[in-house]
Amino acid sequence: MPGHVIQIDTREHQHAIKRILEQFDDAGVRHFSSKLYVGDYQRLDNGLLVVDRKQNLQELASNICQQHERFIAELVRAQEAGIKVVILCEHGGVIHDLDDVRTWKNPRLKESPKAITGERLWKAMKTMEAKYGVEFLFCDKRITGKRIMEILGVTDG
Repeated sequence: MPGHVIQIDTREHQHAIKRILEQFDDAGVRHFSSKLYVGDYQRLDNGLLVVDRKQNLQELASNICQQHERFIAELVRAQEAGIKVVILCEHGGVIHDLDDVRTWKNPRLKESPKAITGERLWKAMKTMEAKYGVEFLFCDKRITGKRIMEILGVTDG
């Protein structure tokens, strides 16, 4: 689908998304950075669907637990504006879908017994799906750019 342009939030650090940008370039997808209302990636001609990238389940758990109010506020803001949020977690390994989160062993549990378990994180994510319409998807970081293009409908794949 030539002609689509992806807008990338300015808070995405260029060094962290180098591979993603290379995948956009390889596919001939134009992109630029500009502040987004919510999320990290959206198609310029469709502001009602955004992808919010998370590096791994630890980052997602931190957002859901330590930064809960800010995280929920962003989901509410998106919901009120009619924006669908897809959270793409680059965890990889044995985490392929939301149900796999239940068996995740949080490395922080070694340091603190109060750290969230995979089961509790899964429950929180299921609640957020139901309450805010957010969708959680997972991928290996080697294909994040391709998955973003697929989610945003920029490729046929």
